[in-house]
Amino acid sequence: MNWRLEPKLLRPPATDSETHLVNRFKQHASLLLSSHPSGEFDWLFLMQHHGLSTRLLDWSENPLVGLYFAVEKDTTEDSVLWVLLPALLNVKAGIRPAYEYEIPSFEDEELKNYLPSTIARETRSKLNPVAAIAPRNSARMQAQQGVFTITHRENVYIDEVGDPATRDHIWRYVIPSAAKQEIREDLRRLGVTRFSVFPELSSIAEIV
Repeated sequence: MNWRLEPKLLRPPATDSETHLVNRFKQHASLLLSSHPSGEFDWLFLMQHHGLSTRLLDWSENPLVGLYFAVEKDTTEDSVLWVLLPALLNVKAGIRPAYEYEIPSFEDEELKNYLPSTIARETRSKLNPVAAIAPRNSARMQAQQGVFTITHRENVYIDEVGDPATRDHIWRYVIPSAAKQEIREDLRRLGVTRFSVFPELSSIAEIV
């Protein structure tokens, strides 16, 4: 419950070089891929998918999917379900699209300052995290209705962006550990299971 909203790459001690990690991942992954990612962000998505450290955080547009991840582990600790208003977060990063609730794509001009190569090339800019959408190019990402936030060079906590008096872009629900089992059962009745969230062969054992 005490985990902060910070990407794995920037969590203390945060000593890894992003460009080094990307280059090493490319070196080892290239032989195993039937098709290579077309750009820097696509490489980051692939790294995130396979558990490597990136500046990305995974979110879902489906609150039930978020709730599934909050209660899936049967621990004695309370859990937290975070709720983010992405358009408001982006306003605080200086992104104001013509359509009020539009969320930029990683292919849009505004996101170029968050590219690994841009951050490695210049050292003066310090930007707030932003929310963005990406192509759902895997069954897992589509099932989870996945979206992302990406942090810039500094480890700015998403729940601490902006003036505390007007911090209206995010809030959290604390889920007591004693309630997790009942919530898991309710989710199963609603069809939200490991197989629905991870539509893969390894998930079938849960439903047969």
